Amino acid sequence: MIIRKLRLQRGWSQEQLSQLSGLSIRTIQRIEQGQKAGLESLKSLAAVFEIQVSDLQMEPPMNKEITITEDEKQAIEYVKSIKEFYSHFVTYLLVITGLFVINYFTSPDYWWAVWPALGWGIGIVSHALSAFEILNIFGPEWERKQVEKRLGRKL
Repeated sequence: MIIRKLRLQRGWSQEQLSQLSGLSIRTIQRIEQGQKAGLESLKSLAAVFEIQVSDLQMEPPMNKEITITEDEKQAIEYVKSIKEFYSHFVTYLLVITGLFVINYFTSPDYWWAVWPALGWGIGIVSHALSAFEILNIFGPEWERKQVEKRLGRKL
């Protein structure tokens, strides 16, 4: 979360951080998802952010500049969810448009492309309802209840 917060504070994409640090985009993604980073990766990131390597290794961070509050974590996760929805929606539009073009040139008398558009469209609507927290059936409250049920005790 510290790396993501520092990156977002500077307005950088993961691709930009990758270029600046010399690390792969996949490495940046793994670190932001909470996987352990190697010392060389931490050195590269610390140099880019102009901070000490020890500031990136703190568990929990004590440096006020890079402390992440619970509200910030929730906001970051919310924005990530919306970003994933938009990516899904753009993919849907491109693929369905392609299917309609193929449909037009191969069998214009029967519009079979409507069926995948409707089926996938239901998934898009469901994803939108979840991402924008309109209908959040499997939200944090549900997760907490499931964990408590699994543990057999309150958290």
